[in-house]
Amino acid sequence: MATQNGSGGAVVRTLITLVAAGVAAVVGFLLFVVVPDRATAFGVLLALLVGLVGARVGQQVASRVLPGYNVAEVAVEGPISRSGRGPGPTRSRGTPADDVVDQIEAADDDDNADALLLKLNTPGGEVLPSDDIRLAAAAFDGPTVAYATDTCASGGYWIASGCDELWARETSVVGSIGVIGSRVNAKEFADDLGLQYERFAAGRYKDAGTALKEVSDDERAYLQGLIDDYYDHFVERVAEGRELSPDLIRDTEARVYLGEQAFELGLVDRLGTRDDVVEHVEDLLGTDVSVATFEPQRSMRERLSIGAESVAYAVGAGIAGRFGEEGELTIRL
Repeated sequence: MATQNGSGGAVVRTLITLVAAGVAAVVGFLLFVVVPDRATAFGVLLALLVGLVGARVGQQVASRVLPGYNVAEVAVEGPISRSGRGPGPTRSRGTPADDVVDQIEAADDDDNADALLLKLNTPGGEVLPSDDIRLAAAAFDGPTVAYATDTCASGGYWIASGCDELWARETSVVGSIGVIGSRVNAKEFADDLGLQYERFAAGRYKDAGTALKEVSDDERAYLQGLIDDYYDHFVERVAEGRELSPDLIRDTEARVYLGEQAFELGLVDRLGTRDDVVEHVEDLLGTDVSVATFEPQRSMRERLSIGAESVAYAVGAGIAGRFGEEGELTIRL
């Protein structure tokens, strides 16, 4: 769903809508009041309804003839995951990655959208969902400019590597180009409860990282190797997309930087506000810019479900479920 933020052509579109409504109302008045030669309340009501229909038609025609936007904006906010739910006990929520991809693709299919703004305010998240968003941004047919608000870290920076440019505020938090894997070690807790892990598995490393047993040295090396492989891939993608030296990226050692420092290191192309970004896109397109926000359309049921889930987890309803999820090794950017 696109929500128009810009005002370019708004006056002309309004005039077209009013003219269409006026013409339709006159036609309705002639048909239902003048021709029958009696000004009944029902006839007047029908004339008004015809006028409203005319206004609606005029609005649609005006939107096609004079679209209210020429730039699409899509936001990536909160933790990046397939479901939109973040890790840890707070279970903070962001927009599901598939929804973000859908909105970018909708903008790409929209003939009105000549450029894409990607708003980034995320601490990162899961690997593949982040890459899906990066690929969608890279496939957009037109200039793509990412801009960081509060935070553009880890998976957020991975996404930015698929855009033509990355902007940030002077005090935005940028970087954390690294990968982390984690698991809950519940062995001692299980021992206290008198629980024992009994293994039934085919394949030496099938249960590597299981919470109820200690990790052996070779399992630890195996799991660390997975993290290292993900990190190498991360560095390659960022180096290619941002045209940076892999050594420079590795030298950051997954640190985060304020926007000004990130700019000095070359991790950010320019510093500025969203207004500055919009002015820059105007220069790129050579015309005035009007921005429409593309965001998923949620039903009332979905919104209530999200709210109820958050409340339920806050009072402890999700403890058992999270224990099960965190029992395995989790890898995220």
